[in-house]
Amino acid sequence: MDLTPTKTLYIVARAVDYFGMTLFLGGLFFLALLWKGGADQGRARKVVVVGWVLGFVGTIAAVGLEGAWIAQRPPSDFLDWDLISQVLDVHFGQIWFARTLLWLLGGVVLAQLLQRGRFAAGSPAWRTGLAVVGFGLLRTTGMTGHASESARPVLAQIADFLHVLGICAWLGGLVMLLFGLLSRRKPDELSAVLPRYSKLAMGSVLLIIAAGVVLTWQTLGSVAKLFSTDYGRTLLVKIVVLLVVLLVAQGSRGWVNRRLDFAVVLRGQSGTVRPFVYSVAAETVLVIVVLVAASLLVTASPGR
Repeated sequence: MDLTPTKTLYIVARAVDYFGMTLFLGGLFFLALLWKGGADQGRARKVVVVGWVLGFVGTIAAVGLEGAWIAQRPPSDFLDWDLISQVLDVHFGQIWFARTLLWLLGGVVLAQLLQRGRFAAGSPAWRTGLAVVGFGLLRTTGMTGHASESARPVLAQIADFLHVLGICAWLGGLVMLLFGLLSRRKPDELSAVLPRYSKLAMGSVLLIIAAGVVLTWQTLGSVAKLFSTDYGRTLLVKIVVLLVVLLVAQGSRGWVNRRLDFAVVLRGQSGTVRPFVYSVAAETVLVIVVLVAASLLVTASPGR
């Protein structure tokens, strides 16, 4: 895979955008569905704020860097308006522009949460706004990838939507667990939230696998291309890392099933919760590696 400095930075921008989206949407889903009280907690708020900033900055940078990459200009020209306007004149660039507007709308959703806390997280109106922004961000993610170029674009884009939704719910939830919930070690919160997140994570993983199989089939078309193309080999790396993540996740799930009650009885004592914290941290790092691989796949040709 030939990577010029501009293309490398474009891949980084895509990765930052993806990671920001997982933190933002996954974190807000976590607060809305599993832990409304977390909307009043500073650390939990920081997770979704960081997600919004990364997503917005990553999107803006990707627009300019895409123009610089196509025009074979240095990455320092990524804010050149002539390049940006050329990108916005084509369909792909218009999707990026729509994504930028969605991030601005996401900022309104975030501002409401920061102002009203748990009352916003439980409000039907706020949840509706989150659902609309979330749908738009997930949908435009698929429109800027290979799903729209497959032989069955509708099927591929549905699979891509569900695949990215599962990643957001899983990774965003892991980060919210790590930096929001577990750092507090409140027994009542642990007993209420962890079993529900464990079920959500399991459903997300099944969704990721099922949708990923469909996407692989639609994008590559044959098993041989997994080994004979750069795209396929990068996808194999992603699959192997995902398998490792699943092993680590099984350890986390086992802790919830066997040790959670003990941790609650001991009032969230640090020594009892620490193994679960290490497991969640390892799981989070590995899923981020999967996201980096996904960013490489977006800019690679499935046929090469």
